[in-house]
Amino acid sequence: MRITTRTKIKGGKVTDKNLYYEGSITIDKKILEIADILPGEMVYVLNLNNGARIFTYVIEGQENSGTICLNGPSARFFEIGDEVIILGISLIEEERAKDLRMKIVKLGEKNRIEE
Repeated sequence: MRITTRTKIKGGKVTDKNLYYEGSITIDKKILEIADILPGEMVYVLNLNNGARIFTYVIEGQENSGTICLNGPSARFFEIGDEVIILGISLIEEERAKDLRMKIVKLGEKNRIEE
């Protein structure tokens, strides 16, 4: 078995943070659908502004809202406006890993999907 990155969301910006909430990241439902990430799925969130890397679970946000909100302790590592990369990872069999092609979702202004 191998741990692989199967999807990458890049160019997104943090829109909100909610320190006194159970830990997680809330992401716009449309972004999750295009990236093939499910609510409850574990993701890595990388902060391009300060180098922080966290591992947390996803909560589905309002569709077409552009929401990327860090919740709970994760909020301490991010500020509104920070650029992030979100990685959806999978544990897959060795043979399937050879054929895996990472899906890339690029976000633009107001976290709208560009590609």
